Amino acid sequence: MNKMLGNKKAICFFTLPTIIVFTVFVFYPILQTAYRSFFEWDGLNTAVFTGLANYKELFADDLFYESLKNGLIFAVILVTVQVGLATLLTFAMMNHKIRGKRFFKTAFFIPVVLSVTVVCQLWSAIYNPEFGLINNIFEALGISYRQDWLSNMNLAIFAVTFVNVWQYTGYQFAIIYAGAKAIPEDYLEAAKIDGASDWKVNTRIILPLLKDTYRMCVVFAITGGLNAFAHMNLLTKGGPGTSTYTLTYMTFRNAFTIGEFGYGCASAIILVLQCLMATVIINKIFSSREDNL
Repeated sequence: MNKMLGNKKAICFFTLPTIIVFTVFVFYPILQTAYRSFFEWDGLNTAVFTGLANYKELFADDLFYESLKNGLIFAVILVTVQVGLATLLTFAMMNHKIRGKRFFKTAFFIPVVLSVTVVCQLWSAIYNPEFGLINNIFEALGISYRQDWLSNMNLAIFAVTFVNVWQYTGYQFAIIYAGAKAIPEDYLEAAKIDGASDWKVNTRIILPLLKDTYRMCVVFAITGGLNAFAHMNLLTKGGPGTSTYTLTYMTFRNAFTIGEFGYGCASAIILVLQCLMATVIINKIFSSREDNL
């Protein structure tokens, strides 16, 4: 193994295809986007170089800050609720007393494989103010609390975020559960022999050994929240007003709806930097925790 790892030619040979694919489909488009962000361009006609004008306009745009706020709300909810629920489900599935684990694991993952369009259509009906399931449940319980969930400026962002939580919690569960099952059974059995309760086994052994898994899950959740687009586009079109705008939706609207391609590229670059910075910060946080252990 050491001989293979020291063979630089072999390393270059096996990594070259991945590097080429990454360069063509990721790195080069980012460079092109950064280049186009310095131009006033509608995507068709001749581009006019304007320097940092798009960025100056972006940082003076109230919609930009509204989009940042919504993306942050989306990301925080995904991290706390999605990863939290996935952790609780993992604890439940690690309990040997629970029966029908195969059924539950399959049921948890079914929403993940559904099309986003199908999921949004389903929840659009559930949120319907007239015949939606949620309002009808409140009515059946005798609670006079009816809401137009997707048209309320204060509730819409949370309603849309919950749809994402419902659909992709199973994905986070699959990652965390796989990490938990990879922990040697000897560790868990030794703790139980010493008299540790299930709760202590979960919190004192399983959680600490899943640091790298949680690092990946948190990165996925935060960048997924900052990049949120599909659910907003299908459920609310960024509305009501701009209450469910995110930076991704703002980029799409500027570039492909109102023809300000250069301005859209500028917001896209800010989005890339935002996700990159979030990833670096998360890695730093988890690395510092490892150093303290």
